[in-house]
Amino acid sequence: MKQMPAGTTGSNLNLPNVLSGLRLLLAPVLLWCAHGGLAGPFLWLLALALATDAVDGHLARRLGVATPLGARLDSWGDLCTYAAMVFGLMWLWPAVFAREAWFLYLAVGFYLIPTLTSLLKFRELPRYHTWAAKLSAVLMAPAYYLLVLYDLNWLFRVVVLFHIWVAIEEVIITIILSRRHHDVPTLFHAREIVRRQRDALHARRARRRDRRAVKRDVR
Repeated sequence: MKQMPAGTTGSNLNLPNVLSGLRLLLAPVLLWCAHGGLAGPFLWLLALALATDAVDGHLARRLGVATPLGARLDSWGDLCTYAAMVFGLMWLWPAVFAREAWFLYLAVGFYLIPTLTSLLKFRELPRYHTWAAKLSAVLMAPAYYLLVLYDLNWLFRVVVLFHIWVAIEEVIITIILSRRHHDVPTLFHAREIVRRQRDALHARRARRRDRRAVKRDVR
C-alpha cells in the first residue's frame, strides 16, 4: 500500500515495484493452493503477500523511487490479495466462511463501493491510502489468522465494521474531489485540497479581471 505521492516519477524497475508485482503474481498461486486444499502453503504464501504489502510503499518513499506504475501494481495487488483471502476462506474453511458470511458480504460490499465510485468518476482504482484504510489493513492480517487458526472471530468482525467507515470516507473523498488525487490521509485533507483549488480558481479569475481592467484603462 501507500506507494506513490502524487506527481512522483522514477524508474519502473525498482525493488518496491518488484514487491508489488510479486504480490500480484502470488494471487493466482494463492487461489490454486486454496482450491487444492493446501491450507499450509496458502497461509505461508499469504503471509509473504501481506509482508510485501507492508514494506513496498515504505521502501518506495525511503528510496525515492515511487512511480505511477508502482501505485497501480500496489492497488491491483491489494485487490487480488483480498479476493484470494475471501476465496481461501470459502474453500479451505467452509464452516468458518458460512458462520462469518454476513460479515464477509459486508467486507466485500464496502470494498467494492469506493472502488466502483472511483472507477466511474476517475477511471482508476482509489489510491487515497487514508489513515483509516492503513489501520484496517494492518489489523486485517492478524484478524484473518486468528479466525482461521484459532477460530477467534471478534477482531475480524471489529475490522469489518471499521472498514465500513473506511469505505464511506473514501466515497466522500471521491465525490468532493474534482480531479484524481493520491495519498489523501483523511476527509479533512480532501476538504483542504478542495479549498486550495477553489482559492486558486478565485485568484486566477481575479488576475483575469485585473488584466481586463488594465486593458480598458490603456484604451
